[in-house]
Amino acid sequence: MGKLDGKIALITGGSEGIGLATAQRFLAEGAAHVFITGRRQEALDKAVKTLGGKNVTAVQGDTSNLADLDKLYSLIQKEKGHLDILFANAGSGRVAPLGSITEKHFDDTFNVNAKGVLFTVQKALPIFTNGGSIILNGSIASVKGVPGLSVYCATKAALRSFARCWTVDLKERKIRVNTVSPGPIDTPAMRSATSNEEEQKAFMATMAAGTVMNRIGESDEVAKAVVFLASDDSSYVTGIELFVDGGTAQI
Repeated sequence: MGKLDGKIALITGGSEGIGLATAQRFLAEGAAHVFITGRRQEALDKAVKTLGGKNVTAVQGDTSNLADLDKLYSLIQKEKGHLDILFANAGSGRVAPLGSITEKHFDDTFNVNAKGVLFTVQKALPIFTNGGSIILNGSIASVKGVPGLSVYCATKAALRSFARCWTVDLKERKIRVNTVSPGPIDTPAMRSATSNEEEQKAFMATMAAGTVMNRIGESDEVAKAVVFLASDDSSYVTGIELFVDGGTAQI
């Protein structure tokens, strides 16, 4: 028996990286069906093939667009009738040092990372199972000061606050809300942070050196933590921030 047998799950930003790895883990643990979202149809099609094409539905859309969220939940309700697990994983971040932050940069970052997560969760509630599990994908940026990433860091701190508040808001429905906060993880997004191979190697080496374990984490290592928070293994765990960071934010 799997830890998620028969569960219906949604993973936003599920076409690559942590989201895709989590979808793979959910299916391996017996989830009856996993919905994934993403902005790029080509990436979603590739993800579905990677996931084997069974018990998975890819829905193109932008989590910061409320109309797209309405369409998403209408589809889930029509096809499955309810939702047991939500991993609000979609997010983005770009470097913008204080002094060069534009209004557009601020709005774009908060729209995806904060507004998008808020409404992804809120709009799920009418079809969400009592006793279900909501996991927010945070970051060590919620507690670390990172040069040039003050706006991104602020959005991740907001998610930590959301989890605390929503845990209380949803306690009567026995819905648990937790945050998983990755450190340096080898994902396409992280590798695209630099413009060439030489810079990429130097960047990855610097990130690895900042961890106690002296290495970059893998997406599947975060996915395993999400499975824990989604399953009954964490039945007495709610409102926490679980760092999966090789000790980066701890030491």
